[in-house]
Amino acid sequence: MLRMRELRLTTIVVAGAAAAALGVTTPAQAATPVVKIVKIYYDSPGSDTRTNASINGEYFVLKNTTSTSRSLTRWTVRDLANHVYTFGTFTLGAGKSVTVHTGKGANTAANRYWGLGSYVWNNDTDRATLKSAAGTTVHACAYNSTAVDYKTC
Repeated sequence: MLRMRELRLTTIVVAGAAAAALGVTTPAQAATPVVKIVKIYYDSPGSDTRTNASINGEYFVLKNTTSTSRSLTRWTVRDLANHVYTFGTFTLGAGKSVTVHTGKGANTAANRYWGLGSYVWNNDTDRATLKSAAGTTVHACAYNSTAVDYKTC
């Protein structure tokens, strides 16, 4: 009886350590994901002119909430219409943020570009879901408002 309890406890500890190493949140950690969506700017400033500058006014921001760098390679962010942004080879530094713009531009450590020629985020209601390379939901942020142009998550 004691051996079975020890085996279960060891399994739980090992599974938790593996999830932490991958940057995946468990239900106990769900309140503070290691990487989280902190803002969605869903209605770019001014008129929707469909220029690259206007499209890049739409963006989301991710933040690494830990004191260690996190690989976001093959991580995704998707909306309710299943538009999917996939990170290429990318590491987010400890405590750092990255802004992902909808339009085109030159990728840097602080700014990434989806490369699209049209808007993604609905101006009234939508949901952004961040998933790890393994497909596990890490964080999500939804909004339902036309009173403001962005959502702080």
